[in-house]
This record gives sequence, structure tokens and C-alpha cells, in this order.
Amino acid sequence: MPAEISRTALTLKAAAAAVALTFAAGAEAAGTHPATGEKLARDQGFTYRLLDQFPTLDPQLNEDVSGFHVIRDLFEGLLNQDADGRLVPGVATKYAASDGNTVYTFTLRTDARWSNGDPVTAHDFVYAWRRAVDPATASPYGWYVALTQMANAKQILSGEKPPETLGVSAPDDHTLVARLDRPLPYFPAMTTYATLFPVHRATVEAHGQGWTAPGRMVSNGAYVLKEMVLNEFHRRVKNPLYWDAERVIVDRVTGLVINDSNQALTRYRAGELDHLEPLPPGQFPALRKELPDEAKSVPRLCSYYYAINHTKSGNAALGDVRVRRALGLAIDRDVIVRQLLKGGQWPAYNFTHLKTAGFRMPDIAYARLSQRERDAEARRLFAESGVRGLALRLIYNTSESHKQIATVIGQMWKQKLGVRTELANFEWKTYLEIRENREFDIARSGWCGDYNEASTFLDLLTTSHGANDGGYSNAQVDALMRRSRTAKDPSGIYVEVEKILADDMAIIPIYHYANTFLLKSDIRGWPYDNVENNWYSRTLYRVAE
Repeated sequence: MPAEISRTALTLKAAAAAVALTFAAGAEAAGTHPATGEKLARDQGFTYRLLDQFPTLDPQLNEDVSGFHVIRDLFEGLLNQDADGRLVPGVATKYAASDGNTVYTFTLRTDARWSNGDPVTAHDFVYAWRRAVDPATASPYGWYVALTQMANAKQILSGEKPPETLGVSAPDDHTLVARLDRPLPYFPAMTTYATLFPVHRATVEAHGQGWTAPGRMVSNGAYVLKEMVLNEFHRRVKNPLYWDAERVIVDRVTGLVINDSNQALTRYRAGELDHLEPLPPGQFPALRKELPDEAKSVPRLCSYYYAINHTKSGNAALGDVRVRRALGLAIDRDVIVRQLLKGGQWPAYNFTHLKTAGFRMPDIAYARLSQRERDAEARRLFAESGVRGLALRLIYNTSESHKQIATVIGQMWKQKLGVRTELANFEWKTYLEIRENREFDIARSGWCGDYNEASTFLDLLTTSHGANDGGYSNAQVDALMRRSRTAKDPSGIYVEVEKILADDMAIIPIYHYANTFLLKSDIRGWPYDNVENNWYSRTLYRVAE
């Protein structure tokens, strides 16, 4: 592994040099793209749709995919991703691993600036990382820091040690050292997530919870927050102090909050949007025919599933594995994927997305059955459980797609098992609170990989994971996932964990995502092959028609 890390560090330096040379060579061509030579449009604005209002733009408090899209523009971490999902320089120009992948040393660029002109230093990362793991911050992603295996993170989260003991230090302004309790070869990839982005300490301490408001926020990304109206829109504009500002072409980005997918499609057709995601359920085939240059479907590293409340606040019948298995078996995933969604999604019988790097798909027994055989087994198990008159509360966040899927699944459970389902719809922020408080029996859930490795999915179902909203707990799963972190090749362990989860029906997997979206044909630079869907507005540009 150390040799691979060394090659990665060299790749980062080579990538930075190549990008610099490419842009330097074409920088004088006014009105054309400096690398491709394409004629650029005079208007370099980009407008996209958000399904819901993101709850926060604080990197250490974010747990939301749409919020991460915004934060990735406003802030920059140690490393970024390119169009294929590979690591490229961010604030760090290079890194090296030592002591058997337990010590990572990052060298920071000297020209990185905060939007107020202050230099970005290694001390800003130390402050942010300690803040993320500090119980006083109450970060919903504090568990993510512990997942990186940074020394003392778990003890700090539990209140046993102070945040100052976290395994991160800044020997000088441009050197950051992370010390881990256990080897983790993919630690650098984990730094691309918002939780480990830096924040400007003086601004946070001066304004408290209001520090992310337009006019107050000090950030270090390619854009700054210009304005925001809750549940309506926000606008971010090009940051002239960003270290790579000369190569940023899109000068303003607007996000419009549109809950209704059909309304969003109407506004896209009217030219109000350049990007629309997700599409109204079932409309991708027709849109691909209507707009062949704009309708796209690519793999996305997310899994759609139903969380089961395994705690006392859930329906007691869900404590019986036969009931859980019956509910999972009775769902006809082909109907959902091929008749409702129609966007290239895959039926899911396991949790980890099938396109996850290095992942070996497990042989799940019920996946080999026909739906008729699954239905028969579901009826047998449910009858054997002795449960009668079961009524379940299924919650989901506002979305026509979520509503349709929940309605169809509720009908399947009613017809095959006699189970009644109460559907409850909530706006995103309220839904998150209700789910976190476990005020549900079944909860519509989706998990997108925070990094491209199977543990980003499977760790979610360990007992102590902060996003294990269903409260699932299995000592064998916990032990296997601990062992996976030091295994030379954890792929076999991951297969074993997936089989346990399937036998236990810890969750109900429904489908693996494909990212179906519309993108105006004059927008270029979209990272179609980045399965994490990590797009950066600074790489986009609009060509002249």
C-alpha cells in the first residue's frame, strides 16, 4: 500500500502541472476556452434545480447531498476530484503516507486565500476537524471523523477526551499531519467530503450559528455566497481571491428550490434551468427521444432503501425477522425500476451499490428467486410469524417519485400480506428530524457514498454509526467491519456482511441509483464518469451557440 500512496502523491503533482500548462498555453485566446479552443458564450451563468432547501451550509453540520453540492463550490478541502472521480489537488498540492498508512502528511499551497484575503493555513483544518468531532458542535457527521480512524476521535465524540487530543496537527502554516489509530489506505479520499473542509475560525466565533449567512460567510472555494431566500433560491458568484480564479469560467451559479418535478420540467423547457435532477418518475425514455442531447443516465453511487425501525419506538412486529423478510420479499423491484422509474436503475437486493470500486457483488439467495417464488416465501414467513392486522407508518420526504414508490409498495404489502400502510409525507428538514428521532416504522432512505469504497455503505449499519437511523445492531456485523479496516483485501468481508444483512433484512434494499438528469447542450465540463456525482461549477462552461 505505501507504494500506491506514493504514486498517488506524484499523480497529484503531475495533474497540477498539466492543468497549469494547458491553461497557460491558451490563456490569451479571449472569448474561447483556454484548453479546448471552443468559443464561449457571453453569459456564463449556470442555474440548476434543488428538490429541497438544504438545511445548512456549515461544512461541519452538513449531512445533505444538495447542501454538499453548494458547499463544494463555497469551500475547498485538501483534495478535489476530477471528472473520473480521481483525486486531484485542492488546498493540498501533495501528500505522503508513512508508518504503515497511519500517518498522512499534506503539503498545502501558499497561494490559498479566504474570501476576506486571509491566508488559508493548516491551522484552519485543525480547527475545523476538531470542531467536527467536538460534542459541543453536535455535528450529525461527527461519526465520519471517527470513521477516518483519526486518533482519539471516538473518545472525543463520547466525551472521554478533549477535542485538542484529535490526531491532527499543524507543524507549520503549510503542513498538516493526520495520525490514525489504524491503517486506512483510502484516508485521502475521505478528505474530499465537506465534514473535513476548513472553516474560518474568526468568522465562526464572531457570528455563531449565523456565520453562514450571505454577507457574513468567509469561504475559500471558487465561489462566495451572494444571496439566499429560504425555500426559494440562492446565488453564488465567482470568488476573485480563489487561488485558481483565472481558470474559473462560470461566474455565477443559481440554485432554485422546486419541490414538484413536473413543475421543474416545465421550467426547464422554458429555459429557466440549465440542469434538472431528478427527473419526474418514468419520463426518462420519452425525454431521451425528445431531447437526445440533453437527457442523460449515468451510474450514481447511491442506494435507495427502506430503513426499518428496530428500536422500541417502532412497531413490535418488526422485531420478528420473519416479518422483516416477508416485507422485503414482497416488493417487486422490477416493477419499480422498469415501470415507474425507467431511468436505468438496477433492482437492489444488497446495500452496496454495484458500481462501487473494487466491490464484489454477493450471492444473495432471495435475489436468485423469481418474484412469484419470493411472494410465496413472503406469505409463508408472514403466516408463520402469527402477526395479524399489521399496520405500519411509512415516512418519506416530499417527492413525486418517493410518493409513487411508497404507494406501490404499500399496495404490494396489502395485496400479498394484508399489511396496511399509512403514508406520511414531510418537507426535507422535518423529515430528517422525524427520522433521526425514530418516529416511524419504515422510512424512505437513500445513501450516497461519501467516498468510493464499500465501507461507506456497510459502516452505516454498524451499531454506533451516527446515521444508523433504524437502530439496527448486530455484533457479528460490527466485528466484521472492524476487521475490514485492517484487512489487506476486505472484499470477502464485505460479501459476508452483505449476506448477514440480507438474511436479517436489516434494511429493505430497493434499487441502485442511476443518475437521470437533463443538462442544456451548451453546458460543457460535466463529470459524467464521476460515480459520486461530485460536480464542481468551476469546471463548467457555456459555449456560444
